[in-house]
Amino acid sequence: MTNRIAAYLFLFIAIAIFVDLQFNDFQGGLFLARKFAALTDFIAFWR
Repeated sequence: MTNRIAAYLFLFIAIAIFVDLQFNDFQGGLFLARKFAALTDFIAFWR
């Protein structure tokens, strides 16, 4: 990954978090965090 791609990726993620915080009161981020936690539990089950 080049520095340019990393910078664009960082900007995209930062803007997405900011927009979610402003318009959805961070409900989208909370939803994704809960789904990620469930996914890690599911993967740990198969280990």
